[in-house]
Amino acid sequence: MNDRYCVFGNPIAHSKSPMIHAAFAEQTGEAMEYTAIEAPLNDFAGAWERFVAEGGRGANVTVPFKEEAFRLCDTLSRRARRAGAVNTLLLGKNGLTYGDTTDGVGLVRDLQYHEVGLGGARILVLGAGGAVRGILEPLLAMQPSSVHVANRTASKALALAEDFADLGPIDGGGFDAVAGPFDLVINGTSASLSGELPPLPDDLFSRGACAYDMMYGAEPTVFLHWAEGRGARGIDGLGMLVEQAAESFFLWRNRRPETGSVRAALRNLLLE
Repeated sequence: MNDRYCVFGNPIAHSKSPMIHAAFAEQTGEAMEYTAIEAPLNDFAGAWERFVAEGGRGANVTVPFKEEAFRLCDTLSRRARRAGAVNTLLLGKNGLTYGDTTDGVGLVRDLQYHEVGLGGARILVLGAGGAVRGILEPLLAMQPSSVHVANRTASKALALAEDFADLGPIDGGGFDAVAGPFDLVINGTSASLSGELPPLPDDLFSRGACAYDMMYGAEPTVFLHWAEGRGARGIDGLGMLVEQAAESFFLWRNRRPETGSVRAALRNLLLE
């Protein structure tokens, strides 16, 4: 009988995770099945408990349940404690629930895949929500020269930067106080979903800079379209999705899948 895994979200029908993990399982020969489950908005803990009772071994967690997943864990990784959120659940042999977050690792690995230099880089991160909180520790571990967090509400960016100040050179402020140039600009806001753009200066990018949007789609996001028009190289978050999934797969199965072929298949699927 195959080991059971899933992704929880609400809504979840759009999720590419079942396809990604099916490809990883086939590639590595792991006996597992992976499905998408729409958990009730008011009972995520119950959905996890039911899945475990039915033989579930682990799960990915997406919007809007990452904070609830954090709260139900018996044990948390250091990076999950830092992020205040969990996107990967693992049922231990002792019956306890272990929580981790692989989003930041996924982002860094995708940037490395695209040969974006992080050591010594001047980095701007847009947004101060949960998505950004989840990537700051792995980013700072790459020893950039500075990380500046910018948000519409400056106090949120300042508070977030203070939470991570012990890990490296990081500060925060409002969009109106952003002063470039930056080598890497990461959009962690939800603006791309609504086709909006944060108010940013035109001289944001250094020569050879990269613009990264944590969202992805068949077409470049409005942020990437704007950035590419100002000389930056644009990268969307599809690779981050695949790389964070690969890290979750490793946590569950102790096997590290190859991601290049899965990236290509997913990109082709988007373009169909």
